[in-house]
Amino acid sequence: MNALVTGGAGFIGSHVADHLIGRGYRVTVLDDLSGGFLANVPSAARFVEGSINDVALVDRLFSEDKFDYVFHLAAYAAEGLSHFIKRFNYTNNLLGSVNLLNASVRSHVKCFVFTSSIAVYGECPELPMTEESRAEPEDPYGIAKLAVEQELRVSKKLFGLEYIIFRPHNVYGERQNIGDRYRNVVGIFMNQILQGKPMSVFGDGSQSRAFSYIGDVAPLIAQSVEAPEAYGQVFNIGADQPCTVNQLAAAVARAMGASPSIRYLPARQEVLHAFSSHDKVNRLFPGRSAVELEEGLRRMAAWVKEHGARAGKPFGEIEVWERFPEAWHDLHSEAVSR
Repeated sequence: MNALVTGGAGFIGSHVADHLIGRGYRVTVLDDLSGGFLANVPSAARFVEGSINDVALVDRLFSEDKFDYVFHLAAYAAEGLSHFIKRFNYTNNLLGSVNLLNASVRSHVKCFVFTSSIAVYGECPELPMTEESRAEPEDPYGIAKLAVEQELRVSKKLFGLEYIIFRPHNVYGERQNIGDRYRNVVGIFMNQILQGKPMSVFGDGSQSRAFSYIGDVAPLIAQSVEAPEAYGQVFNIGADQPCTVNQLAAAVARAMGASPSIRYLPARQEVLHAFSSHDKVNRLFPGRSAVELEEGLRRMAAWVKEHGARAGKPFGEIEVWERFPEAWHDLHSEAVSR
């Protein structure tokens, strides 16, 4: 079976590609390397450097390879930043997805697997969130993800395109881009510790999330197309136990063998509490693994220490500067001064 993995040089995508190859799939990875790394791509995969916004390239790949399955993981997943890069967000996270959907319909793909996000729920009054909770995203990133979900539903109705939607949350682990300054708080914390800097926390650190180890997420995404009963379904996927950002900072410091040092920054516009129920995915995929936070952080810390700190860079195309977080202003000021 031929599988296309978009974003397969990135964090989650490269792990999904690994597991697909392990299950006997022939894998093509499409990635523009804007947030991923060539070293992440499995050696057994065919790698194509390019963007999902390159319609001619997307159409050529689908014509050449006749993909049976598409695993769409290419996205710029920075919820907080998405308010200030709306055009970039919708171009990459929505219109790029539409290019893949068009090609999948024309090529009669058997199933389109989409990694959405619990960002689609927004500030949900019901915790933990279930797949039936009302979706009212609070940021452009969540809006784009929800729009693609709706596109998949109408594409199934009109064209018969089968799909599976996963809504992962706060995934961390080996291969995460710890140099990205706008997303992936675990990686940001570890990178700051390696550089001898305090961990940056927006607000008072009482906001809560459930942090999900990559080994509990990627294998299930890869095997999902082999379960026809999952077709047309939406699944929350990730860790069950929430913790505050303050608790996370303490746990990361322990994993890194460092004393916790925190720099509190002004609060930014974000959902305060977000974690989900996984009863639905557990019913369909019983025996799903669940690595405890301390163990997952230990594994990631070992990988981070082996590879060292990673220099990040500020996002280059801020479209709206009004109410842009002060700490991120500092990032851009540092870049200009250098």
